[in-house]
Formats: sequence, C-alpha cells, structure tokens
Amino acid sequence: MTENEKKNYTVFGAGTEIEGVLEFSDDLTITGKFTGTIKATGSLEIARTAVCSVDKISVKSVVIFGTVTGDIEASERVEICSGGKVSGNITTARLRIADNTDFEGQVTMLDTVPDVDLFSVASDEYKQALILKSDFLE
Repeated sequence: MTENEKKNYTVFGAGTEIEGVLEFSDDLTITGKFTGTIKATGSLEIARTAVCSVDKISVKSVVIFGTVTGDIEASERVEICSGGKVSGNITTARLRIADNTDFEGQVTMLDTVPDVDLFSVASDEYKQALILKSDFLE
C-alpha cells in the first residue's frame, strides 16, 4: 500500500456524545451517541452500542449494528445487521437486511450509480442524474 492509498480510520467511543454536522472522507465507526447530519465520502459503521438521530446520513456505504433514526443515502450500499434498528427512508444502490432487524421506512433503489460526484454538485443536479426505482416496505 502506497502512502497515497493509506486511509484514516476513526472510532468515536461509547462514552462520546456529538451533536452537529459531521463530515469525513475516510472510515468512521460510531459507538456512542450522535445527533445531527452526516455528510461523507467514506464508509460508516454504526456499532451495536450506537444511537444516531439524524436529519440525513449521506455516505459511500454504511453498516448498521445499532440504532439509526433518520434518512440514509449511500451511493454504494446499506447493510442492516442482526440487532440493528433503522427508522427512516433509505436510498442506495445495494441493500442487505439481515434477520432479527427492525426497519421502518421506504427504500429507493438506484438502478445505476451516476457518473456524478454526489458531493460536488447541487442536490437538484444530482437528482436529475439518477434513475430511480422505488420499493415500499410495509
């Protein structure tokens, strides 16, 4: 691995409580409490002990073992693992929901990931680049 390929990996500990707008470009694991908005080009893990109340999570991918309340947008994938709880709408290219999860919301699957950098364009411009297919979960 070259110097330019090294990624940072950050963990917010179980005793950590953060409120606000969180932006990052590498990988992050939240094991504590977070309230606010997450905008990232990296990957996110919500640990089993984590409780996140968000307006929106916008990331490359997210793996959820804990609890998330709010909408999730992931350009690559969302995975809700056994024991995970999500209450909010999900927009992603790939979705995996394990057994023994609690999910309440709507899923919008991206047929193709557009050749547009989500973080360099206005949201309306990005929406125009998407081809959407909606599935409603009950």
